[in-house]
Formats: sequence, C-alpha cells, structure tokens
Amino acid sequence: MKLQKLFVLVLALVFTATAVLAVEGGNSRKGKYLFKKNCKVCHSEGAEGGNVTPLSKTQSQWDRMFKKAKHDPKAWENLSEKDLLDVNQFLFDHASDSDQPETCG
Repeated sequence: MKLQKLFVLVLALVFTATAVLAVEGGNSRKGKYLFKKNCKVCHSEGAEGGNVTPLSKTQSQWDRMFKKAKHDPKAWENLSEKDLLDVNQFLFDHASDSDQPETCG
C-alpha cells in the first residue's frame, strides 16, 4: 500500500513539473522557424544587424537579452509574446554553451 501511495505521489510530481515547464518554456522547433523567417533577414552575413546565430551567445546571455528586451522593438512588433518565447527557447537550446550548439543553417 505504501509503495502504491509513493508511486502516485511521484507520478503527480512528475506531471506537475512537466506542466510547469511546458508553460514557462517555449517551443524550440517553432522558434527556429520564426528565427529563420523573421530574424535572418537582418542577422546574416553582411546584413544590417550582423551575423547572429544561437552560437553568438551563451544560454544566460540569450535569456538576459530577451528578459531586458535589448533589441530594436520595431523588429519584434510582429511577434507575439509566445513567438518571442519560442525564439528565445531555440536560441537558448542551441547556444554556445548548450548540449546541442548549432548555427541556424
């Protein structure tokens, strides 16, 4: 009986943690799409904003940039809060110090 109660408790904790992460985190796959569609125009080799890829910053630097909104607000005006969360998640997941660093080919 105690084992059953423990199992239910662990299951509840896992479910709660997963739900919290899903709400707070963005969708990295969608963020990659949005980054390519909206950001690469200005952030590629020779463009106005310079070449920017997820490797350009560490995870904490990406989070700080999005938290402090250190970007031209006009560039973000067509993106919803959820879109920005998704882009931030993509950049965070593939930052220079992440487990899966990547450019954004």
